[in-house]
Amino acid sequence: MAGYQISYDPPKGKPLGVNPTFRIGAFVVIPILRAITKRDWQGAHNIPKSGPVIVCSNHLSYLDVLLLTHYLYKNGRAPRYLGKSGIFKVPVLGKILLAAGQVPVERESKAAGEALVHAVELLKAGHLIGVYPEGTLTRDANHWPMIAKTGLARLAIVSQAPVIPIAQWGSQIVMPTYGKKIKLFPRTKIMMHAGPPLDFSKWYGKEEDSQALTEATAYAMRAITDLLEPMRGEKRPVEIFDPHNSTLPRTGNFKKKR
Repeated sequence: MAGYQISYDPPKGKPLGVNPTFRIGAFVVIPILRAITKRDWQGAHNIPKSGPVIVCSNHLSYLDVLLLTHYLYKNGRAPRYLGKSGIFKVPVLGKILLAAGQVPVERESKAAGEALVHAVELLKAGHLIGVYPEGTLTRDANHWPMIAKTGLARLAIVSQAPVIPIAQWGSQIVMPTYGKKIKLFPRTKIMMHAGPPLDFSKWYGKEEDSQALTEATAYAMRAITDLLEPMRGEKRPVEIFDPHNSTLPRTGNFKKKR
């Protein structure tokens, strides 16, 4: 990715994958998260303590990455994410993210494919990669996971790394979808539940087969939704929101006036 230096060094430290910049960020951010949220964390035993692993989750709020990182960090892994490139262009913040080992992605462009190369190399080195398969905050009116992009499936098939589904709920209360105001009090319960590893072996070798990628993607999102239903105490809608059949923009804040 032009202009960015991605490190493929093997993960070190405790939690595994931490570096000085990551540790400083955690030192600053975690106390803030503790002050404004309560935790309902389950299933962390499903996350391998070492070696390559992909975790995938539903996406509700701008806070999701911080909350998921908190969950992973306190359970032994310092994750790497594939984040939209615009964030990396923000002065100071962009340099901090790069120094912490995060990877920029040019969404909705031909260059997006380069992110797969970086992710595979990071997995080969033994890192944990965090992925939001939907590629953006859900457009579903009731915050259910929507039909996702196939990037996660392709990465899982090519890398053959373990894939752990994680459902989370509550971040949209602290910071509403595409909102920027934070609800401080009373503290909001954040539920983060990890499930057992997913089996993508039936699709191995089919990373160029569009039908296989669609099936594998639906399989992963179904697993996330299966975890989410008991957390919410309700069943998913019969019809899953499909951004491909919507007039809403594929990425970005669809709530802004246009």
